Amino acid sequence: MNKKTVIALATTFFSTYIPAQEKKPNVVIFYLDDMGYGDLTMTGAQGYQTPNIDRLAHDGIFMSQFYSPSAVSSASRAGLLTGCYPNRIGIFGALSPNSKVGLNPKELNIASMLKSVGYKTAMIGKWHLGDAPQFMPINQGFDEFFGLPYSNDMWPYGYYAKRGMKPEIRNQKSPKLALYENNKVFKFIESQEDQDQLTTEYTNKAVSYIKKNNKNPFFLYIAHSMPHMPLGVSDKFRGKSEQGPYGDVMMEIDWSVGEVVKTLKEIGADKNTIVIFTSDNGPWITFGDYQGSAGGLKEAKHSSFEGGQRVPCIIKWPDIIPEGIFCNRLVCAIDILPTLANITGAKLSDNKIDGVNILPVLKGDFKTQPRKLLYYYYGNNMLRAVRNDRFKLVAPHSYASNEGQLPGKDGIPGKTPHRETDWSLYDLRRDPGERYNVIEMYPEVVETLKQALDSMRVDIGDSNTNSVGANVRQAGKTSE
Repeated sequence: MNKKTVIALATTFFSTYIPAQEKKPNVVIFYLDDMGYGDLTMTGAQGYQTPNIDRLAHDGIFMSQFYSPSAVSSASRAGLLTGCYPNRIGIFGALSPNSKVGLNPKELNIASMLKSVGYKTAMIGKWHLGDAPQFMPINQGFDEFFGLPYSNDMWPYGYYAKRGMKPEIRNQKSPKLALYENNKVFKFIESQEDQDQLTTEYTNKAVSYIKKNNKNPFFLYIAHSMPHMPLGVSDKFRGKSEQGPYGDVMMEIDWSVGEVVKTLKEIGADKNTIVIFTSDNGPWITFGDYQGSAGGLKEAKHSSFEGGQRVPCIIKWPDIIPEGIFCNRLVCAIDILPTLANITGAKLSDNKIDGVNILPVLKGDFKTQPRKLLYYYYGNNMLRAVRNDRFKLVAPHSYASNEGQLPGKDGIPGKTPHRETDWSLYDLRRDPGERYNVIEMYPEVVETLKQALDSMRVDIGDSNTNSVGANVRQAGKTSE
């Protein structure tokens, strides 16, 4: 073999050989529905264990200052997938069945972005970004879809279906709840027993998808319907916790995470897969013993206090993210899209987004601070608060409160009266429960954060002050 041949072979080898850590990683996102900050063993849950989820944290990074994009479902999911505050793209609250609006297919989302750089994409679980055909996952960058078009309580029987009894009396106007496979109805969810099978069915689909896609990079978005009400749990876990139905459901979700991680390892993909585990908002604690815990944070779902949006987040990526580290930098789910773009080389949209690249933080560089501010929007474009790394300024607004009320019991919700709050400043470093208003102690901080609110009102708007943002985009709308 002459010298030219050796050089040619070497050139070919080094141009085609890419170390494992440089190949595009698979991405798996677990997005739970209404899991609170205190609902994992490692964050204080009692009466049950979440060993598989805790193992993720042991093998990766736990983010203690992580936020969902909103305190309610559709808005939160829109933020996660697009990297935008949901109000920027016209998605507010929780969309109803037969909604005339949905996530605009023109918006770049994680699925369409990763698909552009060679990924296979699948969505399993709860969608809730519009149930008209043009808004469903198959038309939003996902190659495959298996799941519900919206929340599992959006069916004729609300929270009142009982196991062992076929519901016969409607207590709300929702249509029959369809479980979809791609763009066709796979079956209808017609009883509590059908609800009980959802977590297992999602998990089996996820395992099957991973096994058949071990030859190419894939993005798998697993949006569990649980632990949203009504709680459904299979025979495998029913009655197994000391906390009742909610603990049973969390144990089954933990099993689901374990099955997916085990499958990744079986096909040799665990080292090159980014696994992200988090929740869409805080717990729906008005349901009392049938829901979870905000871990001592103030209020819960539907609130712009910490219990509504601060949620656990764990990210695992072997050999890139150091094992067993805790991050106290400010991070939001809207930061996931630009971070994945940076990792995979995918191009971001020309449209303005709000997320930032947090890869340096994931690698353990806590001297960097990619996110300086977080804004708390709720409902029809209400800008309720802003925080920096330490302080949170709350603007005057009306909100539904759980405090001072007896919680519900046995699946029936309690009362959530509306209350008013005035300007408030909280030092989250010493008071994450937002109990002590220190607005008189830090006038310069208040002024700086008020200026930040004013800037965001110009950008996205604020219905509390009748401000119309200059940089908002329309949600998708049906032609009807």
